[in-house]
Amino acid sequence: MPTSPVLSFADSGTPSTPLHIVTQEDLEHWLGSQPETVAGWLGRLGFSGAIGQGFLAPTSDGAIAVVGYGTRQQRARGRFHLAAGAARVPDGCYHIVSSLPQDELAAEALGWLLLGYSYHRFKPGKPRALGLKAPAGLDPDPVLAMARGEVLTRDLINTPANHMGPAELEAAMRAVAQDFGATVAATTGDALLAADLPLIHAVGRASDRAPRLIDLRWGGTGPRLTLVGKGVCFDTGGLNLKPASSMGLMKKDMGGAATVLGLAQMIMSLDMPVRLRVLVPAVENSVAGNAFRPQDVLASRKGLTVEVNNTDAEGRLVLADALALAVEEDPDILISMATLTGAARVAVGPDIAPFFTSDEALAAALAQAAAATADPVWRLPFHAPYESLIEPAVADLDNAPKGGMAGAITAALFLRRFAEGARSYTHFDIYGWQPTAAPARPVGGVGQGARALLRALSGVLNL
Repeated sequence: MPTSPVLSFADSGTPSTPLHIVTQEDLEHWLGSQPETVAGWLGRLGFSGAIGQGFLAPTSDGAIAVVGYGTRQQRARGRFHLAAGAARVPDGCYHIVSSLPQDELAAEALGWLLLGYSYHRFKPGKPRALGLKAPAGLDPDPVLAMARGEVLTRDLINTPANHMGPAELEAAMRAVAQDFGATVAATTGDALLAADLPLIHAVGRASDRAPRLIDLRWGGTGPRLTLVGKGVCFDTGGLNLKPASSMGLMKKDMGGAATVLGLAQMIMSLDMPVRLRVLVPAVENSVAGNAFRPQDVLASRKGLTVEVNNTDAEGRLVLADALALAVEEDPDILISMATLTGAARVAVGPDIAPFFTSDEALAAALAQAAAATADPVWRLPFHAPYESLIEPAVADLDNAPKGGMAGAITAALFLRRFAEGARSYTHFDIYGWQPTAAPARPVGGVGQGARALLRALSGVLNL
């Protein structure tokens, strides 16, 4: 398992440089409050308060750093604006001078911490030495938990598939469990059939890397929270083989598992009073003589039969057995996360994590939490009239309805059939990848929805 540097705030006693966050709305007033040497220096450098500007200005007793924060309209078009400016100030330790609201300040501090992230397992790099003290009045623990959970998620997604198969994903879960006193059990290979997890076995049996269901548990009191993450460590598409253009990023097809594990780490590090369970069906969807085929009819743990009309719609199959298993324990909240459909990307693009839920309280909490944690999500509907699209003539369910319409919704409806009986079920169809570099988000694996969920769950469960 890859290891990135542990992100942390600088010690309170560390010498630091003041870091002023200046909005364009407040620029004139702020410059008027500074010594003439500072205002004149910044004027000669062309400082306008635009997002991404960052300068060091000399003062009589040292120096101050100044970063631009743009206008309200400009800030609405992005996130982690402090990180954009911080990338242009010299290495060193800083402390923030700002009147930003606490939620906004926490998000900006998170972005600063994530500036230190790079995936360096195969090509050593030299990250920037940009220290930051915890902003005054801000509880640092949730920010650190979010940053470290995000690092775990990114590292797992970024790891090439030849180094991150089902066994390695299990090892990563065991490593996290050991850090927090959690337990892990795994059902592997043909034992999946004996354990009545036939869909997981069917999808993974063609690979020489044995499929498995990984089950992490933590916490002895509080509400039952179960997270289910799609762990397809590489997806060739199976016999419905993907073209090269679609297969290139398939190391990220375990992004759902990586994200729920990052969220689980956040929850455990904050010692939230819940009974946490994390279920990850980990497989590799490969091509071989024993691969499952188009128009096969497969059995499931729930007893529903599934006609396979596309072996490249395998994620919902492995999730189905895991969801059915999860429901048997009657959790208070059940959440699945998966890099599931291209239709979701067409609908909302790579930056937004769409989710489906019938839990109105959680939906409202997620909408508020997304804005507060710089983690955009958007609700899509469990549209019941489309149920007929997933009901073929020869089995109970179809894993890949024809026609191509409403693909994200029909996939979510398919999963909901296996979550029937859950008190609260929510499904996230994430992308898990940053396609172009942005402040605090280099190209590569990225977490989506975990921060919003962490905050929303705290409110909904009254933690």
